Amino acid sequence: MGITVEVAHHATEELRQSLNNLLPQLSSSAPQLEITDLEAIIGSPAVTLFVAFDGTAVVGSLTLVIFPIPTGLRAWIEDVVVDEKARRRGVGAALSRAALDEAQLRGVRTIDLTSRPSRESAHQLYLELGFATRDTNVYRIQLE
Repeated sequence: MGITVEVAHHATEELRQSLNNLLPQLSSSAPQLEITDLEAIIGSPAVTLFVAFDGTAVVGSLTLVIFPIPTGLRAWIEDVVVDEKARRRGVGAALSRAALDEAQLRGVRTIDLTSRPSRESAHQLYLELGFATRDTNVYRIQLE
């Protein structure tokens, strides 16, 4: 049947469970999503949640965040995760292309993302899609 990518428009229990199955593959510290969390994500005008399917099974997701700032409309790709059983089948590429297409349709000029150094196959994918490594530093402060 092949991989398809859709925008999540409704927070369903099935989608919540599927994402909760994927999240530990993204981050060991990611909390489990409640239905209200998923509703907030999908309901945010700044967020587009892309979901990849292999038939009816969810095999990946990507979050695109688009926001206006004084220097223009910007976007970030966040929380890209592909189920380990579905990797190397084009899922990450399909999710990324869907996000790039959506951002371009909405007038975004640049998209940023970060990726852990250990994710070498993801880095190769991002380079193949046209992303370039930026000469910048990323800083984080823990507020809780």
